[in-house]
Amino acid sequence: MKTRNIKTVIGAFTASIFLMGCSGILDEQPRSSYDPSFFETEQGVEGGITALYAHLRYIYGQGYYLNNCETGTDEYTYGWSADSNYKNADLSGVGELNASTCRADVLWGQAFSAINTASAVIEYGSAAGVDESLTAEANFFRAFDYFLLVQTFGGVPLDLGAGELKFNISATRTSTRNTVPEVYTKAIFPDLLVAIENLPTTQRVTGGVTKALASLILAKAYLTYGWWLENPNNIATYPTCDRTDPDGHDAAWYFQQAYNYATDVIDNPGPYSLQETFYDVNVGSNDRNSECMLYADHTEDSEYYDGSSHSYNTGSSPGNFAVWMVTMNYTLLRSSLTTDWASGFESVKREAAQAYGRPWSCMAPTIGAITETFADKTYDSRYDGTFVTTFRANWTKDSNYADVEFVYNANNLKVYPGDAILTFLDEQPDVEIDYSNSVYKSNLGVGVIPGEASFVVGPNEISRRRYPNLWKIGTYRTDNNGGLGQPNGGITRPFPAVKFSEVYLIAAEAAVKGATTTTGKTARELVNVLRARAGVWRWDNNGNEEKIADYSAEMMAATPETIDIKYILDERSREFFGEGYRWQDLVRTQMWKELASTYEIGPAVDNDGDHSRATFTRTIEDYMYLRPIPQSQLDGMEMTDAEKDAYQNPGY
Repeated sequence: MKTRNIKTVIGAFTASIFLMGCSGILDEQPRSSYDPSFFETEQGVEGGITALYAHLRYIYGQGYYLNNCETGTDEYTYGWSADSNYKNADLSGVGELNASTCRADVLWGQAFSAINTASAVIEYGSAAGVDESLTAEANFFRAFDYFLLVQTFGGVPLDLGAGELKFNISATRTSTRNTVPEVYTKAIFPDLLVAIENLPTTQRVTGGVTKALASLILAKAYLTYGWWLENPNNIATYPTCDRTDPDGHDAAWYFQQAYNYATDVIDNPGPYSLQETFYDVNVGSNDRNSECMLYADHTEDSEYYDGSSHSYNTGSSPGNFAVWMVTMNYTLLRSSLTTDWASGFESVKREAAQAYGRPWSCMAPTIGAITETFADKTYDSRYDGTFVTTFRANWTKDSNYADVEFVYNANNLKVYPGDAILTFLDEQPDVEIDYSNSVYKSNLGVGVIPGEASFVVGPNEISRRRYPNLWKIGTYRTDNNGGLGQPNGGITRPFPAVKFSEVYLIAAEAAVKGATTTTGKTARELVNVLRARAGVWRWDNNGNEEKIADYSAEMMAATPETIDIKYILDERSREFFGEGYRWQDLVRTQMWKELASTYEIGPAVDNDGDHSRATFTRTIEDYMYLRPIPQSQLDGMEMTDAEKDAYQNPGY
């Protein structure tokens, strides 16, 4: 760990991957190190760029990085099986977030190597005689990684040992951080402008970067920097500097640029478009659709390509395992083979399917996320298209139980394969839910209401132990062959990093911040594009049946006439819940403390009859708006203690 982090600061060496031929796919092969002459060849340029795509797998779909981006927000808290990784991030008094425990180390440990590779392609690639459109992909990735870093840590080093934005080949155990304005104006903005100028309109390879993608990221960077300049809550930055722009622009100028670039993407989307329904965006059978602009790719066809076992993954990158963290242990559910409940039966078995997968139970959604963010569960399809709220019998997919015709469930009613074993209710029912389980030993502390064969949980009784799973990034396999498949293997789906839908919310947020809007693109009109789509249903995910309905008119009518930042954040949560956006959204807008300082959830152990929800308070200090530089990084530096203290963000 120490050696890796030293190298990522100075960017000395990176695992290289080759891009072969013009087949339209990325064919990856390991290489131990780079030197300048390697990048002066076409093979070297293609290899370096392919490495940049591959490095996304070490960030997106990495479960501990998802924890860093979600736990401690209004979306997620720690779950029943959480260890210190999650409790530290929750800031609710059960752990401590510091330089040794913060899982932002995932980003720090990967981004600088990729930045160094990108710098090599940019610096030496012209000697290979390749088209500028190819090296522009390196400009995009260097800006993309610096943008992630500056949002997370504040100012970070532009000099990795060989000069600012230069390729470095020798280990350097010292480092100097640049300021936030320097990172934006020297690295992020110039690289993205070059990328926009030279990237193609259409993708060079499947999932390749384009002009529209670079424009969207530039719009978001302008928006974020505008917020940083404005600094509405007077939160300190680091390294310490004045909140002034070296180019002489104010926050309003950057908000306007964000709006302009975002709306230009809407008008000139290239190969991207919104899917017809929210369900279509996230269903596994429709991966790599036109709304997914950038993703950490995975495939069911090749473990070698994924770098991860498809039958058993220990929870490590480059495997995709993020959804395990937010999956409750549904396999604890019990039905019965007999009416006296003398023999409990596991009626929902672990399955490699989008609703199920491997249940690590490390992160749980807050009650407020379910009841307030997704208050509308009738017209708005995004709740149904985000969560698993119905857990269905699948025991016959296990060959050992294929002959079991039915089992007894709630109220001693029979349930058959495919029937609901547990349902998380959309609303609290009028009748009282009986959670005593004196007769029905269902385990997991679920309840019963009269006449229902499915056990139930009301939204007010969601706990750290039982909660809706996150369906949208769940396991999807086509090789189960009618059985349970390989639920413990790395997820073979691409993990989304950027979606086209975000451009509407970027433009809307910029408009709320005062950007002059054009006809048809006010904040309300932009938000309503997504809300109208959310009102269109073609499939009831949790009902497991076709649902043809169009509530777009109702959805648009319910949108406030005046949109504010909190409403934008609510819409962002409804669109991107659990995908890793939330902490950055709350930090950018400086709304983290206001929206996430308290939350409600039920207890961690609640199968003993205790179903009371409690309010938890988080201590969110201003200094926490920056994550700490990883301690392992500091330990590997040959600098004095005073220099290391000055390198670290204040408060840590």
